[in-house]
Amino acid sequence: MKVATKKAKTLVNKKPNKDAIKKKKVSEKPKLTKVANKAAEDSKGEKRSKKAPKKSHKKDLEGLKDIDPEFYDFLKKNDKELLDFNLMDSDDDDDEDEQNVKDQQDDSEEDEDKYHKPKNDLEVASDESDFEADDDDDDDEEAAAGGVQKITLNLLRQWELQLSKPTVPIDTVRQVIQAFNSALASISADNEGEKANTAAYKVVGAAAFNGVIQLCVLHLQPAIINVLGVKPESSLPLHKYKKWVKVRGCLRYYLSDLIRLVEQVSSSNILTVLLKHLHQMAGMVAPFTALGKTILKRLIVLWATGDETVRVLSFLCILKITRKQQVRFDLVNIYLLMINDLLFQATMLNHVLKAMYLAYVRNSKFVSPNTLPGINFMRRSLVEMFALDLNVSYQHAFLYIRQLAIHLRNAVILKKKDSFQAVYNWQYINSLRLWADLLGATTNKPQLQPLVYPLVTITTGVIRLIPTAQYFPLRFHCLQSLISLAKETNTYVPILPLIVEVLRSNTFNRKHTSVSMKPLQFTCILRLNKAQLAENGFRDEVVEQVCGLLLEYLAHESATLAFSDLVVPVVMALKAYLKECRNANYTRKLKQLLEKIQESSRFIEQQRSKSSVNVDLKNAQAVQAWEQQVRNKRTPLDIYYASWLKTHETKKRRQAAQTDDINADYDIPKLKRPTAKSGVPVRNEQGEVELFPSDSEDEAMDIPKEDDDNSEIEEKEELPQPKKPKRKEDKKKKLKETVDVEAADDYDEAATAVDIVKDLDLNDW
Repeated sequence: MKVATKKAKTLVNKKPNKDAIKKKKVSEKPKLTKVANKAAEDSKGEKRSKKAPKKSHKKDLEGLKDIDPEFYDFLKKNDKELLDFNLMDSDDDDDEDEQNVKDQQDDSEEDEDKYHKPKNDLEVASDESDFEADDDDDDDEEAAAGGVQKITLNLLRQWELQLSKPTVPIDTVRQVIQAFNSALASISADNEGEKANTAAYKVVGAAAFNGVIQLCVLHLQPAIINVLGVKPESSLPLHKYKKWVKVRGCLRYYLSDLIRLVEQVSSSNILTVLLKHLHQMAGMVAPFTALGKTILKRLIVLWATGDETVRVLSFLCILKITRKQQVRFDLVNIYLLMINDLLFQATMLNHVLKAMYLAYVRNSKFVSPNTLPGINFMRRSLVEMFALDLNVSYQHAFLYIRQLAIHLRNAVILKKKDSFQAVYNWQYINSLRLWADLLGATTNKPQLQPLVYPLVTITTGVIRLIPTAQYFPLRFHCLQSLISLAKETNTYVPILPLIVEVLRSNTFNRKHTSVSMKPLQFTCILRLNKAQLAENGFRDEVVEQVCGLLLEYLAHESATLAFSDLVVPVVMALKAYLKECRNANYTRKLKQLLEKIQESSRFIEQQRSKSSVNVDLKNAQAVQAWEQQVRNKRTPLDIYYASWLKTHETKKRRQAAQTDDINADYDIPKLKRPTAKSGVPVRNEQGEVELFPSDSEDEAMDIPKEDDDNSEIEEKEELPQPKKPKRKEDKKKKLKETVDVEAADDYDEAATAVDIVKDLDLNDW
């Protein structure tokens, strides 16, 4: 301490050079700390002695070391001269300083402003500056000073040339991957600022950022293939090459950054480019198990909620990554094929199937014309994923079909609002469609065929749960799934009684009380309200659905040996309905269908009688050969169904493309609606009803017996009848029916409160 004080005194007594002080004060602009600013203000406000400022300033700087040691160390490293501020000035220096101040004031009077004026050669901040090449001298100075190297367009061109060479150096690949990480750090949030400070490169401007991303997307994957020495026709996995160890670490680094970029991007166009690049890199994801799970998680979210192109690319990435993982697993365990089922549980396929099924169910809660294409795409792509390995798929299919059966059993036994909601919703119906499509797509393989009978039983139970006209749309959706399952698996399913029951419905046979100009479609509807049941569009659509389903199913069965016996109940039911029906349009359609059924029945009988040798019913191969011959000849019903299908598809496309402009072109007149009476639903001025009403309406559900569906429509107009005495048996029966009706009345299809997978604890990622 004594030596330090002696040096301080000698420095104070020493007179510095005047020219040096002038240059120093003009050129240097020290950054004053809070303590220094406070000392300067105190020196201006009060007249102190010449030694007082020196001592107080020195004390303040020594106190700063105790108060804020980190800031003191920072000043000591970066601005050491600031700590010696005002300590080397003597008494004589004060006079010289005053003279210097006067000289500076005289010079400043020539300027118009007293404030600092910027230089005229300052650069303007703009995007154009990003395209200007920086000087190499500046970069060399930054590198020499230990700073971060700045990404320039010249540097990107050098990397691009190096990546395009026949032999790519591994150091260039690592540098490009580090530059990609630095580019992401430059756009990261504030909480990742520390990562940006520790980045290997500095990316400034949009041009540099886009150049780095473009370089990686276009040239990185071929460069890595070049480094590994992969041949074009080689089927060996990438991790089997010798040089894989050299690129493994940086590749993991790059893939994690790439999926982080995918998570932050919201533009579909940019996502399309990144997903195409990720599809190229899919073969390099398989060796990384933990990283592969993270990537697949994000891809499944995009597959379920993205745009059309993003969905397709996400599914292709999922499919390729899963297949690569599967191939890798087979090669490692090539000698352990006897326990293949157990080994596959360790692969990524189990996790992918779980996550994709849950995403499919959760995103199929609401069906509308806008969401229907996405749901259909998810169902078809999920069927393809389940078909990759049927041994693994059986475990999932059995578990989820069993869960559907549990919901149905609770609804049949409890008959409460929650139990009905768990079955009569879009999630349940879309799940039935998924498993029906999967069993139909894998009909040639025996692994999943034992699940056909339970699925048919569950679907039939859903139809029988509430057999009223209000749920005819749901019935038709279930029947369509059963018909497709029967056609694909070539299995007999008793569907005809479920279709013919619709014609005996009391509500369907009542006369409509309102007319609607718009046709009613059941494509996106599960339940009808009372206003829709009273319209003529409801009856038209029901007859159309009955004719279509009967024609589709019977056209498939028309080549079977027992077709003549199969259609006897249907022919009797159609004849009975035609005797009572008074609508010419309905009778015309059903009569034409009845004629084709009878014609095909006679055709089958003729073919059976023409056979020189009687077909042995016990010989399944002989029966199949006979049916194949008849199918090649084409039955009358099959020919009629082919022509009807073309007309029906054209009609559906026309209805899908129909708009108000088309109606205006045809100048369709509008009927003047009379004043609404009591008991008739109130409508708007045009007399129109919404084409796709909401499934979450607040009306109570009336579920009477099947022979007296929705009888309240006419009961309001009838006069009250005198009460009659009833027996005890009638009272008990009435009490039982009342309990069932009250339980069903409590059901209100609010899809927002239903999630059929909420009790499945399968998210073990």
